[in-house]
Amino acid sequence: QVQLVESGGGLVQAGGSLRLSCAASGRTFSMYYMGWFRQAPGKEREYVASIRWITGATYVARSVQGRFTISKDNAKNTVYLQMNTLKPEDTAVYFCAAGSRVGNLVETNVYDYWGQGTQVTVSS
Repeated sequence: QVQLVESGGGLVQAGGSLRLSCAASGRTFSMYYMGWFRQAPGKEREYVASIRWITGATYVARSVQGRFTISKDNAKNTVYLQMNTLKPEDTAVYFCAAGSRVGNLVETNVYDYWGQGTQVTVSS
C-alpha cells in the first residue's frame, strides 16, 4: 500500500501562486508515476499533470500549460505542483495519485492510490 498526503492548498487571489505538495509513504518502490488531478463542484475529475518517478519525464494538461509545473524530490518521496497565474476556473479540490500500470497517464483508472485532496480556491 501507498499512502499519499496532499498539502499546500488555500485561498488565493487571481494571478497569485500556490505550491501543492504530495508526500508518499509505504510501498513507494511500487510507484512508477505520480499525478495530479482536480475536481470542481459538479464536474468530473480532470487530469492536471503527471511525472514518471525514474526518468522524471513530465506531462502537463494543455489547459494549464505554461502556468503549472510538476516536479519531484526522490529523497523525500514528494511530488510538487507549482501553480502560477491562477485563475478562478482553477478552483477545485486537487488530488494526488500514484500508480504502476501501463496506460495513459491522463486516465484516472491507471492510478492505484489517491490522496484525500486539498482545496484550492481562486478569488476574482
